[in-house]
Amino acid sequence: MSCGVGGSSCETPRRRGALVMLAVMTAIFIALSIFSFMKSRGQATPYTITYGKYTANEGKRVFQAYNCMGCHTMVGNGAYLGPDLTGEYKRVGPAWLAAFLPSAGGWPTTGAVRAQLLDPDQRADTGTDSIDAYLKKFPVAAVQIERRGGKTTMMPNLPLSKDEIGQLIAYLKYTSAMNTEGWPPKVEVQGLDHRLQLAHGSAALAAAAPAAAAPEPTKVDPAAYGAQLVKDNGCLACHATDDKRLVGPGWGGLYNSKVSLADGSTVSADDAYLRESILHPNAKIVAGYPASVMPAYGTLLKEDDVNAIVAYLHTLEKQ
Repeated sequence: MSCGVGGSSCETPRRRGALVMLAVMTAIFIALSIFSFMKSRGQATPYTITYGKYTANEGKRVFQAYNCMGCHTMVGNGAYLGPDLTGEYKRVGPAWLAAFLPSAGGWPTTGAVRAQLLDPDQRADTGTDSIDAYLKKFPVAAVQIERRGGKTTMMPNLPLSKDEIGQLIAYLKYTSAMNTEGWPPKVEVQGLDHRLQLAHGSAALAAAAPAAAAPEPTKVDPAAYGAQLVKDNGCLACHATDDKRLVGPGWGGLYNSKVSLADGSTVSADDAYLRESILHPNAKIVAGYPASVMPAYGTLLKEDDVNAIVAYLHTLEKQ
């Protein structure tokens, strides 16, 4: 018997077919929902990525608290004043980030990155404490140092504590580990053959690694040699040559002045104090400044180098 126009003989099979399709779609929806929560998918999560004692989830909160996406993008989302940060950890590595984040107003130099490699967390994360091996592992960091090291940036110096810096590095490590499935698209740039050559050849290492040996202090004026050392080690990213406050105290008029310390005491900024502040910066913390942000240069600078920097500080009068 066939279904007639307006007849009801076909309503039952149609209703059954609709219910079957609804059941199939419901089963598919439930299966996909369960699949989306399965850990076996291998996708990185901020709860599982760490840098030292810091978790990516903590760094995510710091990233949001400082409104970093007001200038940068993450996985293509955010503002476009600054570069996308999704794979930044993979490109430049944790030592470059640790040198840059506390003094973002200036690009890191070789000396600044080398100082960060003294940190046990850095050695554990990168597997090396050698600047040569580090720049070979992260060639983009070598290119950044060669092209921009010691120059100023458009980014402000943020009042980041040591813990916040570690947390941000953990977060950037997580974003580099994410499977973004090709998003955002890579930008094709023409006319940067020199940059590509540096990124993939030994030229970058030659240019950025323990740089052109500075002139012997015995052959030049100690203060002039100290000024060059200050520039090579990226000190001016954190300290001003006048009395202006940056990440650290300004140097203008610092020599032989009275310095108030975090413990409430006062000390004279004589030669002994200045040398100690370079070699062991956490020995005496200046009031109003966070501890453990400046790396110790005890194993990076020779005695003559430290004396030359102190001689340079003698010449800086208060503006």
